[in-house]
Amino acid sequence: MRRRVVTVLLSVLALLGPAVAGFAAPAGAGAGDDLADRLRALPGMTIVSESAPTGYRFFVLSYRQPADHRDPAAGTYEQRLTLLHRATDAPVVLATGGYGLAARPSPSRTEPTNLLDGNQVSVEHRFFTPSRPASADWSDLDIWQEATDEHRIVQALRTIYTGRWIQTGASKGGMTSVYHRRFYPEDVDGVVAYVAPDDTLNDVDGAYDEFFRTVGDADCRSALNGVQKEALKRRDRLVPLLVADAAANGWTFTRTLGTADRSFEMAVLDTVWAFWQFSSAADCPSVPAATASDAELYAWIDSVAGWSFYTDQGLEYYWPYYYQAATQLGWPSLRFAHLRGLRHYPGLYTANSSLPPELRSPHDPRPMIDVHAWVRTRSTRMMFVYGENDPWGAERFAPSRHDSRLYVAPGSNHGANISRLTPADNAEAVATLRRWAGLPAAEGTPQARRSASLPFDDMLPPRRGAMPAVRG
Repeated sequence: MRRRVVTVLLSVLALLGPAVAGFAAPAGAGAGDDLADRLRALPGMTIVSESAPTGYRFFVLSYRQPADHRDPAAGTYEQRLTLLHRATDAPVVLATGGYGLAARPSPSRTEPTNLLDGNQVSVEHRFFTPSRPASADWSDLDIWQEATDEHRIVQALRTIYTGRWIQTGASKGGMTSVYHRRFYPEDVDGVVAYVAPDDTLNDVDGAYDEFFRTVGDADCRSALNGVQKEALKRRDRLVPLLVADAAANGWTFTRTLGTADRSFEMAVLDTVWAFWQFSSAADCPSVPAATASDAELYAWIDSVAGWSFYTDQGLEYYWPYYYQAATQLGWPSLRFAHLRGLRHYPGLYTANSSLPPELRSPHDPRPMIDVHAWVRTRSTRMMFVYGENDPWGAERFAPSRHDSRLYVAPGSNHGANISRLTPADNAEAVATLRRWAGLPAAEGTPQARRSASLPFDDMLPPRRGAMPAVRG
């Protein structure tokens, strides 16, 4: 009887041969080794959802992490991440955004993922909701704890993926990728950090003041300084416009900055920084003249810095960033010499100002001093990309001579990337990245292979695509 059944099955398979031969299995799938089963088998890993964009499988995942890696018995939290899967033997790009993931993550590809045609793991930073312990001890939010989160994720997924790993991130995500490399240098085979500031000593920030004395041309700098001066001179007329907007939109100020007047001053102080971070020299003609009306001045500042940002509602999402800036990362300490006599709150431009009172904390400079020294002297295979006109690039990481690179994209702002480098630098950066990933030199345009099917992810937070000044 058994022999007869086998004979029948073989006959059926023979009939179905052409159809079976034309079936394309999901990328990286193997007989009896389904990726979803292997993910579920990882202790602490949960599949939240799965979809299948062309050429890939896309998973939204949750991974159980200790709230405090120094005391694993003290409780856990669920850290969100996504996995864009192409093949288990392709390179893996670990994308650390430094902030949260979208509420409903969708598949996209970072520049290194495009260049390597690889897999991509995108991680939500601890304490950005919902990746936060139910009873959060904010002292557990530091650069080592997040690096250890990422280390555990890499170690778990290395049991599935056999290709090399490249870590990347932009802005605060670039900083996060540097810190991971500092504490776990064997986890990945190279790092591409975009527009990542290196604020080694928070009180020694003359490089930022020098940047604003030289960026662009003299006429543009004068016009931008004039906007700030005019706004502060017209405080008695412009603050009521902010109060009216707050009433119409349900914005409040009491939880963080305290009053509409303090919120107004913070936004005005941030305007020139935000202009160069988001815009370019080509936008200088849009800067209002001193003769602009109150309405024109108010509207332009809103378009550049955003009045809604420095409200309780605008700031709450960024509290984990501000806490890290206040305690470890640092923030730009600008002199604002041209605004002498016009400011009402001289100590306002700090990270603690944007936090609720219970989270305001003293600054410890030691972690950044340690990271700065390590990157400069001992790091290997690290690539830094900055924009020439991005204020965050005023204080840059200086990589070591150990197979590391630093590039500056001419005229670029906080959205600088490899594609915006000069042709020679672009070719060198792409070749270096592919070598780190164990791939041959690129032929043609490597990112064109699959990039058309998925949107590009610049890894920057959603607020106009960049990290705000004191905000991040």
